[in-house]
Amino acid sequence: MTLVYNFLICLYSFIIRIVSPFNKKASLWINGRKGLLKKIESELKANEKRIWFHVSSLGEFEQGRPVIEKIKQQYPEYKIVLTFFSPSGYEIRKNYEQADYIYYLPQDTKRNAKRFIKLINPSMAVFVKYEYWYHYLNQLQKAAIPTFIVSAIFRPSQLFFKPYGKWYRNLLYKFSYLFVQNNESLSLLNSIGITNADKGGDTRFDRVYEISQNSKNIPLIEAFTYGNNLIIGGSTWEKDEQLLVEYFLNHSDNIKLILAPHEVHNKNIERIMAMAPGKMLRYSTADNENINNYRILIIDSIGLLSSLYKYGTIAYIGNGFGNGIHNTLEPATFGIPVIFGPNYKKYQEACDLVELNAGFPVENYESLSNILNKLLTDNNTLQNSGKASLEYVKSMCGGTTKFLQKLSEKNVL
Repeated sequence: MTLVYNFLICLYSFIIRIVSPFNKKASLWINGRKGLLKKIESELKANEKRIWFHVSSLGEFEQGRPVIEKIKQQYPEYKIVLTFFSPSGYEIRKNYEQADYIYYLPQDTKRNAKRFIKLINPSMAVFVKYEYWYHYLNQLQKAAIPTFIVSAIFRPSQLFFKPYGKWYRNLLYKFSYLFVQNNESLSLLNSIGITNADKGGDTRFDRVYEISQNSKNIPLIEAFTYGNNLIIGGSTWEKDEQLLVEYFLNHSDNIKLILAPHEVHNKNIERIMAMAPGKMLRYSTADNENINNYRILIIDSIGLLSSLYKYGTIAYIGNGFGNGIHNTLEPATFGIPVIFGPNYKKYQEACDLVELNAGFPVENYESLSNILNKLLTDNNTLQNSGKASLEYVKSMCGGTTKFLQKLSEKNVL
């Protein structure tokens, strides 16, 4: 299996190189790794104590972020080395101030892994959620470097738990300790003899709750919202926008709508505004004089969404009619009900919100209209759903603290 694994790693790299002239993400993946080990060797300073964090992309970074920042706070003598597999994470967070060194992860070959681990010589390694790279885990184990995974989640369908999955199971045995998100994951690990594991929750909850406690005030949004129920469409795509705009045009009394689309380039903003000509205002052109003349506001910039939810009555999270919903925790932490499309079942937090009557999946305009009408006309349902959202987030916080307690128990740092 190791030979097959090595072949697949090489094949993946070959395919990425072939498509890189035509694909920006593939090009960034290749160019970001050119001469990378030499660059790392030239930048690392002698006599440093280091901790290595590895994440796949931006979502996993957000899960690892509260852990990184707590370790930086409690153990300032350690330098943080942060690696990304995907350009969509690296390119956005390559200037993250809490990490001392930020790189792409060199391709997982035995030679690369051996050299990388020797160069950074970490006192500890932390993987976030997944990313089970054979050669890196092998080298960490050989070097007796404590290696952890946080916010991991497992399903029975994964190869680790199949009768023919011994090679894959061996990857899990290389971790010093595994922190998983739920009881099912813990039971699955126990079923294959892994007992050095604990339920540590999803550290994203720590992050989103922290964001909610430090959210910024946005005076223009306060002026726009004043005296009205506000529906916020977060990270929306075309199908989401069609449904929300149709509902609004049919039920505009005492309701205002904010759309924060996933893509904020001008062409997409113009497409959205054409759905209701003359009825929408871009945030970039809004001011105190014109903002109350409109009932639909389009956010045409990034960085505002996590603070927008504090003004919302109800949140609608986008891409549930695509390949999977975006972040439901950000609105939930502000104590408002969350609505999303049908493709949500692979997201544990969304399933939990549905079970708690804090999240509501919709399949078409009729179901969206029914749930919005219910929430907007029945104050008890609205309040109870919002309260359930916030209580759920609070109940799931603490994964970062639990991880740090385990480090202290094991005298890792």
